[in-house]
Amino acid sequence: MEIAFFELKPWEKAYLKKKLKNYSLKFFEEALSNDNVSKAKNSDIISIFIYSKISKDILKKLPKLKIITTRSTGFDHIDLKECKKRKIIICNVPYYGENTVAEHTFALILSSSRNIHKSYVRTLRDNFSIEGLTGFDLKGKTIGIIGGGHIGLHVAKMARGFGMNVLVYDINKQNFLAEVIGFSYVNLDELLKKSDIISLHVPYNKHTHHLINKNNIKKIKKDAILINTSRGGVVDTGALLYALEKKILGGAGLDVIEGEELIKEEHELLYETGNPEKWKTIVRDHKIFHMDNVVFTPHNAFNSKEALIRILDTTIGNIESYSNKNPVNVVNP
Repeated sequence: MEIAFFELKPWEKAYLKKKLKNYSLKFFEEALSNDNVSKAKNSDIISIFIYSKISKDILKKLPKLKIITTRSTGFDHIDLKECKKRKIIICNVPYYGENTVAEHTFALILSSSRNIHKSYVRTLRDNFSIEGLTGFDLKGKTIGIIGGGHIGLHVAKMARGFGMNVLVYDINKQNFLAEVIGFSYVNLDELLKKSDIISLHVPYNKHTHHLINKNNIKKIKKDAILINTSRGGVVDTGALLYALEKKILGGAGLDVIEGEELIKEEHELLYETGNPEKWKTIVRDHKIFHMDNVVFTPHNAFNSKEALIRILDTTIGNIESYSNKNPVNVVNP
């Protein structure tokens, strides 16, 4: 069985060769396109990333193709309708970094609550004064988690470890887990009013666009900290700036921001460093980033060694499960 991998880094090639010894493997650093599709014309399986746009024209040139395993959660770069017509299975990586993003979330929370970022910058300048660096304890505080999925539940467990009270807003309630972990489900308004820290963990779609907006941001408990490691468009940036300037919010920890349109999802950063000049423009143009109560990281919450390995391991599992005639993580049943 021949497998063609596209959009690979050298270390990934070495890892896959070690794990998939019983297969005929072909590796390409570039994305799959009309210009190089002939390299995979005899492949039974292709593994791609999001820059490989699998169109009807591409599929016509892959007559032996039986399965596409994309090394991403999203699969909008693949023509699902044409694959279904050709009986080609599509598999993805549904989960890879729930604990990874949750840990980064707490890195932002701790930086905000204990002024880690300010302390670091100050010591770089040989200033060791602690004046103005007084923080606050997390123990006894209330964290409101918007989105109680895999990542949100990891944040909830971590928060309980810090001795925090946990509120969760989600349309899908898991009451058993709420009892086991020790959190309460509330509506969005109640969460905003009662939370000392608000952390966002929802996907971005038409229902979550500007979920935090100019109308409800005024309901947030005074001096609360807003953390966003989900998607920039979940928060109306104008509303966020207003809340910071009016001191409704005590601060913010942001790994994403509205306007980073060059990044469709965090996985892209595995293969593209993005456009540094674009990032500079985004940062310069947002007054938010010049506020000393805002902590910003450049869409880096996903980026751990373990998470990157999990993406490859899931892809390997997708291949082996298909070989055993029991495909998993299928997105087009």
